[in-house]
Parts: sequence; structure tokens; C-alpha cells
Amino acid sequence: MDCNTFGSLCYLLEHAGGLSSIKHLSVPKQVAIFLSVVSHHKKNCVVKYDFIRSNRTISRYFHSVLNTILKLHTMFLAKLTPVPKDCLDARWRRFKGCLGALDGTYIDVRVPEHEKGRYRTRKGHCAVNKFGICNPNMQFIYILTGWEGSTADSLVFRDAIHHPNGLRVPSGSYYFCDNGYTNANGFLTPYRGVHYHLREWDREGGGGGRT
Repeated sequence: MDCNTFGSLCYLLEHAGGLSSIKHLSVPKQVAIFLSVVSHHKKNCVVKYDFIRSNRTISRYFHSVLNTILKLHTMFLAKLTPVPKDCLDARWRRFKGCLGALDGTYIDVRVPEHEKGRYRTRKGHCAVNKFGICNPNMQFIYILTGWEGSTADSLVFRDAIHHPNGLRVPSGSYYFCDNGYTNANGFLTPYRGVHYHLREWDREGGGGGRT
């Protein structure tokens, strides 16, 4: 995260989310504490030395920033917008009604020793299996996290569909997904045996892509 992005995040959390400075801990320092934990997997006992604060203070302001971000979740998630019929983008004009693409990814976490087996991925490290969807502009429109790293993508996907206020597919629309998911109504997987080239989707290349 560069300085401009960090400054924009602090401004948003303060002026839109209501996060406030205290006498000895400004909003940027509170956000820096939060990012130290979530981005670098640091424990409170390490972060407290970085910022010369007590464990209690680190924990308190970590949760303060977290709660503010959760309160602003509608600002961080884009609205569902299908590809229109008059789309001029060469990469998307053949996919009328597409809402975006979905997939899962692993986010490393620290867990107690007795729970490591549940969170261990097939590559051997502890993580949560996060499910997400991005629209054609690479903006998140849906996120589901919390499942252990050992959980199969199909189970996470099924939970997203049946989850309260979970994943929905409006009539006439669909999502792209890879062959790890089911090719079904509302979800379109690639043709098996067909090679797709990432350079055709390079924004600067302007390629048209295959159909």
C-alpha cells in the first residue's frame, strides 16, 4: 500500500466511518496498527513493541478500525451491474448479462496448535479459504470468508449460495468460474480442452479474446 492509498483509507475511515483520534494515538497510527496485524500476520505482543503500546491498547484499536471498516462495507463492495447489450469493450461485448468472475483463494492465518489440522491447505500452510467475486472492472461485489483452509471449494461455494443474504444470480445474468465449479444455470465454466491466453485480456493489449 503506497502513501496516497494509505492516506485515502485513513481519510475515509475518519470522515465517513467516524473513526477518531485520541490524545496519544492518531487515526493513521490506529490504521497502521490494524494493517500491521492483517497484512504482516504480526501478533499483539510484537505490534505493541513496534508502537510502544500495551497489549490492551493494540487490541482495542485493532477492533476499533475493524468495526469501522465493517460498517463501511457497502462502500468497499461494488453493486451488481451486468455487462450491457451495448458494451463496447472488446473483451466483454460478447458476454451480455455477465456479472463478473468468481474464485477462491487462501489467506494465511495464525491459529492455535490444536486447530492447525483443520486450517492446513494442500500446500501445507494454515489459511482460510476465501471465496470472492469481482466485476469486469476488478471490483469486489461479494466476499465470503471464514472457512478453514482444508475445506473444498465446492463446499464453500454451496455455503455462499445458501448463506443468509448470500450469493444471488439475477434472472438473465451469470458469473464466470473455473472448472473447479459446476457448469450450471447462472454459472459458466470454460470449455474443456480449449486454451485461453491471458494476454488477450491485457487492458493495454486491447485483444478481443476467444469465444
